[in-house]
Amino acid sequence: MNMQTTQPARVRIDKWLWAARFFKTRGLAAEAVTGGHVHINGERSKPSHPIKIGDVLKITKAGSTFVITVMALSERRGAASVAQTLYQEDADSITRREQQRVLYKLNALASPRPLKRPDKRERRQLKAWLEKP
Repeated sequence: MNMQTTQPARVRIDKWLWAARFFKTRGLAAEAVTGGHVHINGERSKPSHPIKIGDVLKITKAGSTFVITVMALSERRGAASVAQTLYQEDADSITRREQQRVLYKLNALASPRPLKRPDKRERRQLKAWLEKP
């Protein structure tokens, strides 16, 4: 058997996003690229677009934005520790995501929560109030 130890020169963006563990499946990665949530060097692309080492990707996922530089290519999904070596995240991107996380937690703590679940009568009142035009 001849094992291939060299990395490919170019890899499809959907395969690379899946291998780098940004998405659980290639299908989800392809949907994100098609939906405009992934930009390669500042431009939208198709899931079949090849990427190369040095490309800058902007990935928007679940309200967070990652700005990364491709450091290595892989078509195969491996361990998470190996996947982290495929890219390097920009320092500004890391600080922005941390700030978003802190703001989200503060907002969650500040939002009013009911002390108890509504009973049957309160549920009916709430339902009637929501259904009013």
